[in-house]
Amino acid sequence: MNRTKIIRLFLSLTIFAFLFLGYCYLETRWIKINRLTITSPDVPKSFVGKKIVFIADIHHGPYFSLNRVTNLVNQINELQPDIILLGGDYVHRDPKYISQVFGEFKKLKSKLGIFAVLGNHDHWENAELIRTKMSQCGIQICDNKSYWVRDGNDSIKIGGVGDLWEDEQFIDSTTLDVDKSNFCMLLSHNPDYLENVQSNKVDFTLSGHTHGGQMTFFGLWAPILPSKYGQKYRYGLKKNGEMQSYITSG
Repeated sequence: MNRTKIIRLFLSLTIFAFLFLGYCYLETRWIKINRLTITSPDVPKSFVGKKIVFIADIHHGPYFSLNRVTNLVNQINELQPDIILLGGDYVHRDPKYISQVFGEFKKLKSKLGIFAVLGNHDHWENAELIRTKMSQCGIQICDNKSYWVRDGNDSIKIGGVGDLWEDEQFIDSTTLDVDKSNFCMLLSHNPDYLENVQSNKVDFTLSGHTHGGQMTFFGLWAPILPSKYGQKYRYGLKKNGEMQSYITSG
């Protein structure tokens, strides 16, 4: 191989590496809004057309700045949600980030409430402090708890379970007073818990944790996933019997 070819090859590899790293940098900072319609005969009339915003795995810390949290909160509010659901892992690596992220979360606006569960990283940093900050922000904690959300004469049930890795899970707190005809939503940070859901009263579940695979081959397959079920719960809309589930990439 002559010198000219070597130089061309080096330049080609350099350009490819630059473009690849540039894409990786931009892709991790691109907040994509995915829209889907929940279809269920159990959705009561007053809730038809209501807007839910769900987000998880913010990981505010060294790699997700406070300025980006502020922009995220503004973006959520611009959507004018009726309900906001938060799926856990709000901070990363240091408890000092807890007050900062919830200082921004208190600016979230919704018409019918904000509901949240904790993720494994939240337990690793300081679960009790996070719960305290949630309460101060008016966020309804759904770890093994549930709430009837009412609009006019209609209502739906929103509940959750504790993190699969770091807590206990009691779904009865959500389903015990629910009839099959009621619309019921369940938050579980870790989608692997969905394999344990035996109740036919849960219509829709929302999870995060898997980060869409974190690193994937063209978004189709991930070599490493924090899940026992391979690619099943990597990302997107899933269906288990009558129950639908959505896993966000975070």
